[in-house]
Amino acid sequence: MKTIFNSIFLVSLLFVLQSCSLTKSVVVTEPQTLDIRLDLLNEGQPNKFVDLDYGIRLNVKDSRSKSNILNIYDASVTSVPKTTLYPDLEPFVSESMRRYMRTMGFDLDADISTDYYLSVKIREYNISYLSGIGWSGLVQISLEVFDNNNKQVYPNVTAVGRYSINGSSKNSQLASKALNEAFVKAMEDIDWERIAYFLKRSDNPALEQNKKVVGDGNTALENTIIRWFIESSPRGADVYTRVVSSTSDVKNTNQNYVGTTPYETTESFDIKGLTFNNSGNVQIEVICEKSGYITQKKRFNLRQAIEQKEISTKFNLIKEE
Repeated sequence: MKTIFNSIFLVSLLFVLQSCSLTKSVVVTEPQTLDIRLDLLNEGQPNKFVDLDYGIRLNVKDSRSKSNILNIYDASVTSVPKTTLYPDLEPFVSESMRRYMRTMGFDLDADISTDYYLSVKIREYNISYLSGIGWSGLVQISLEVFDNNNKQVYPNVTAVGRYSINGSSKNSQLASKALNEAFVKAMEDIDWERIAYFLKRSDNPALEQNKKVVGDGNTALENTIIRWFIESSPRGADVYTRVVSSTSDVKNTNQNYVGTTPYETTESFDIKGLTFNNSGNVQIEVICEKSGYITQKKRFNLRQAIEQKEISTKFNLIKEE
């Protein structure tokens, strides 16, 4: 009986010891937390684009395929840090780009009828930790520019920023710096000169070859002053003009009375659909009429008129028999 009791006691003791051993082997540790603070470390070159003729509107969208800020972490084989991000990414990028652009002189949200439109999509925004290298930040954003008629004028391009800094894998400040410096690099990678080009009205229509007249006064053509001088012998004849077009972009017009000879004025062209490139397929017809005389007409090529900045002629009227 005593032997049976001793056996039961030994088995119970062994069970207790094994339980204690198992309990000691399970170590529960809280994963490391990285608090990433987003900040704009550079606001761009001040007043670089202060003389632009048009404003621009900005729209930023978070289009990342993965929302994780921490991309690679090889400092530990057992746990990956939890990351917190402040402020939220999309509003941060939007507000930071606005500050950056305003500092450079861009006029944001100036006039909805003439403003251009900058569409920005966040493609990559992450940090990685690699042994021997440290923290690395990567930012990729794609951009497109549209005019006020929603026509794309600047193709989809991607700006990239990278930045690396050595240091502890547990240092949130270094991780934040790597990411914020990468964002600055991405901002510097954007071709702001090219974007500003579209917001500046050229003095020469030939430099805006495909920019179409829509009536907003925002093309070089609409701001090119043409001198008109129409004379007749005898004087006092009525002068009419009309548009004669062989391109579908520009419509023909009816006769429009402009005055009597000698007719002299300076005007700009406001012909809807007209561009410098299609102006060679458009003509201005000048009609001269006087009672008792035969009506006469002359046509002037618009490209030639634009380049010479003048339409001038004289009608020698012939009496009706």
